Amino acid sequence: MRLCAWYLYGEKHRGYALNPVANFHLQNGAELWRINWMGDTSPRGITASCGMMVNYRYFLEDTASNSAAYLGTKHIKASEQVLSLVSQFQQNSKL
Repeated sequence: MRLCAWYLYGEKHRGYALNPVANFHLQNGAELWRINWMGDTSPRGITASCGMMVNYRYFLEDTASNSAAYLGTKHIKASEQVLSLVSQFQQNSKL
């Protein structure tokens, strides 16, 4: 879960999210909301993401500012759950 949070939040390509689905939602103003362990247990979900599923949440009043921040300064808006996992990854990572 920590590695998944880091991949979605911290791994970048030219400053933007490396994952194309994350990049799509973040460009449209969503917040990286939640990572769900075994949220997709289909064969494809297990193969593609070890069964993890991500929720992006759109707060309509924040979409314009989130989108502008992501496109302008490459800042990813994320929930406390995701930020906590990112922090745990950074504390324990050798990267």
